[in-house]
Amino acid sequence: MIKIIHKVFLLILFIFLENVYAKEIIVFAAADLVYTLNEVKDLYNQKNPKDKIKIIYGSSGKGYSQILHGAPIDIFFSANIEYIKKLKEKNLTASEIQIYAIGRIVLWWKKENKISVKDGIDVLINPNIKKIAIANWKHAPYGMAAKECLEFYKIFDRIQDKLVFGENISQTAQYIQIGAADVGIIALSLAKSEFLKKEGEYSLLPENCHKQIKQAYVILKHATSNEEKEKIAKRFYDYIQTKESRNIFKKFGFLLPNEINNE
Repeated sequence: MIKIIHKVFLLILFIFLENVYAKEIIVFAAADLVYTLNEVKDLYNQKNPKDKIKIIYGSSGKGYSQILHGAPIDIFFSANIEYIKKLKEKNLTASEIQIYAIGRIVLWWKKENKISVKDGIDVLINPNIKKIAIANWKHAPYGMAAKECLEFYKIFDRIQDKLVFGENISQTAQYIQIGAADVGIIALSLAKSEFLKKEGEYSLLPENCHKQIKQAYVILKHATSNEEKEKIAKRFYDYIQTKESRNIFKKFGFLLPNEINNE
């Protein structure tokens, strides 16, 4: 019942936003993009000051669900390309699917916790580590990658009781920040933000410990319901692929297969 009320509330909120901002596009983006996409949007608006863009962040699974329930979203950035492929199958997309990154995960902790990573991910089985934060793998792709990595190293069962779950990867990082967890597995893009770099340290986890986190974005059919919205959506969609936009993505660790990883 609570879930139903929550979905209805979000749908009403989206409809309200659509009515208030008839010429503003609404972007739903995976929570790992919170620092990256805000910076991209700011640079975009310097060149296109009249274009209004509202970005809502959350888990990719929740975004997908909201779109299926009719939320007026114009562009969707997903941390899992499969959600976008499903939307295309349901004829809800209005552009080509574009990959913007292959995601990476890291161990992240606050500097004051003084965690040593000389043992790699095995540090998580240390009895001094009481709580470990990861995103909920049921709807957060980075949570699924974290679970797969723990299983790859055969420590999932040993530390399962220590796990605390964030609704999305951004909330997962917050749990570590406020002390609700000693350490956690979060997105590299969050760990590389100026805010988290001041507070903590990270250790990049190997790519082979989880399935590839293939992230993509697409314009949705909803954007075509209004000519002005469609134009703005197309401009922003195209801007994501420009060199200056890519430079921001690279800054936060978002790389494509043809880009050199200097980590």
